[in-house]
Order: sequence, then C-alpha cells, then structure tokens
Amino acid sequence: MIDQQRVLRLREVTVRRDGATLLADVDWTVEAGQRWVILGPNGAGKTTLLQVAGAQLFPTSGTAQILGETLGRVDVFELRPRIGLTSAALAQLLPENERVLDVVVTAAYAVLGRWRESYDAADEQRAAGLLNQLGCAGLADRRFGTLSEGERKRVQIARALMTDPELLLLDEPAAGLDLGGREDLLRRLTRLAADPDAPAMALVTHHVEEIPPGCTHALLLRSGQVVAAGTLAAVLTAPALSECFGLRLRLDEADGRYAARAAAAV
Repeated sequence: MIDQQRVLRLREVTVRRDGATLLADVDWTVEAGQRWVILGPNGAGKTTLLQVAGAQLFPTSGTAQILGETLGRVDVFELRPRIGLTSAALAQLLPENERVLDVVVTAAYAVLGRWRESYDAADEQRAAGLLNQLGCAGLADRRFGTLSEGERKRVQIARALMTDPELLLLDEPAAGLDLGGREDLLRRLTRLAADPDAPAMALVTHHVEEIPPGCTHALLLRSGQVVAAGTLAAVLTAPALSECFGLRLRLDEADGRYAARAAAAV
C-alpha cells in the first residue's frame, strides 16, 4: 500500500562514479507538506542527492522510492513530470532565443524548446499565471537569453511548477544573484513555502543566509554522508554546522533568517 504522505524515501543510497563515492549510505525521508533545506560544503554530494530525488540519476546501490515508485522499476519518463526541478545544468539547456512564456509552457510536455507540440489556452493561462506569481508577468514575450540572472531563476521556478508537481527540487536557486536579487527570490520562496497547496520542497544551498523562512527540515551533508537530518530547529545548530563545514562556526537567527560566520578564536 502506497503511503500518500511519503513523498520520498531513500534507504542506504550510494552513488559511485569513476571510482569516487559521491553519496554513501544516505537515508532520507520527505513527507507531504515538508520544506527541506540541504546544506553542505562544495563536493558534499548535494546536487547528486537532488539528482537521485529527481529521478535523474540511479543509485549504485540502495533504494530510492519517489512518489510511491521505485527507481529501477518505473518508467522515469512518466515519473519525472510529477517532479519540478531547477538546476544550473537544466538552465544551460533552455534555448536562449525561446520566448519566456514558451520556456514555461513546454514543461507540460517535458521538452526544452517549443517545436510541434500543441498547447491549449488553459496551458498558456497557467504558464502566464505562474509567471505572474513569480513576479515575471512582464517578461512573457521576452527572449530567455535577454533576462538577468535573477529573472532567469524565477522563470525556471515557474517552469518547474508548470506540471503541478508533487515534489519541487531547487538546486542553489539563489546562486549568482546580487543582494537585491537574492532577497527578492527568497521573499517569493517564502510565500511558496507558506502555501499549503504547494508541493513538498527541497532546496540546496551552501549558505544559511539563503534559507527562506518557512523551511521545516534540514539535512546536512559532508563528503557524501549525512551529518544530521531532521527538523530545522534540531539540525540547524552551530555545533552541527561546524561539523558539516569543518570549521567552528557561530550561528545567529532573527525573524526566521539565519547568518553564520567563523567563531572567534579562543
């Protein structure tokens, strides 16, 4: 019997590539309504973890159950449209000359670049509504290649939401943004996290400053292994972050936002 509350369950997931272990015996469970942040240093395995969760990468060993289906026993081309994913790798594949509305609407067919598919008025209305929700209504007729980095990030999230996914995965959505762009994006992600109808979410970042208020859980990765996982209050602590990043850190919190810096030498 499928547990309708369980969106994702990884058990002893290991990923090896070219002799390197990218993930080692990772256990992770995401329930409906949860909003996760995944933190860790460069090379920790965060993007690899999201690729497994997004049915983009098969584990070398272990079990990955996504939306009630098990990787290796399901047609991933039927599973992937149920998952919204944004990543730098995906962004590079989006056609620079594509109209922004089409960048979003083509997610309905899980294709990159509009070709001969047929979309009805409801598809285009949904795409336009998502662009409006992400503050991009005025960009609909622009070419994707003309957008700023912040605008591109918001358009990608609109695209990820196009199929009304049951799981939303955001790989470093604030990377490369200036202060204003980051804060605008976090404000919109905060609204999304607060929406009870929004899908379960997992957001990857290197920086606690990029955690939007509304996140409920955290997973800390180091060298492909889970340092800690659980509720945000239990996991996001100075000792746990210090272990994760290999540096003694001080953690401050105000109004649901976090800041970390090296602790003063003793």
